[in-house]
Amino acid sequence: MIDRKLRTALLAGLAVCGMTGLGYASVPLYRIFCEATGLNGTTNRAKQAPGAVNATMRVDFDANVNPKLPWSFAPEQRSMTVRLGERQMAFFTATNNSDHEITGSASYNVTPDESGRYFSKIQCFCFSQQTLKPHETVRMPVIFFVDPAMLKDSDATDVKAITLSYTFYPVDSAKAGG
Repeated sequence: MIDRKLRTALLAGLAVCGMTGLGYASVPLYRIFCEATGLNGTTNRAKQAPGAVNATMRVDFDANVNPKLPWSFAPEQRSMTVRLGERQMAFFTATNNSDHEITGSASYNVTPDESGRYFSKIQCFCFSQQTLKPHETVRMPVIFFVDPAMLKDSDATDVKAITLSYTFYPVDSAKAGG
């Protein structure tokens, strides 16, 4: 029979291994949870829009840049009224204001939080890193739709406008392989 001290040590070791595994799994599990529920304004990815219904929503666009990234970044239009279920396209413009090539990556969120699960992106510049040459300006599209299922959600009945917000951050060139 295993003595108490050895059994306690084995159980403690198993607990440490379990917590370490949970720590590594927590980030992808949290991301999956946020995508499924729309928590923290996480949006969905989709292949196509379901088709328009006779209801509209105002979508506002917000653009920010981390102070460490010498870029200018702005939406081409501040808001648009869209039909729910209809495929839409909005453009953002980014300019590298430096004298050297820089790679950036955009994070995004949607507010109010309860609208995140109904805001779906088909195509977005935020899905990949963006590299701009010195003083280069680019137009970057986001193709999206607002799911008509939002109309049936009692938590989202008061939502009259959705804000899609992006923040560009510099990508560490050593980590990016550049």
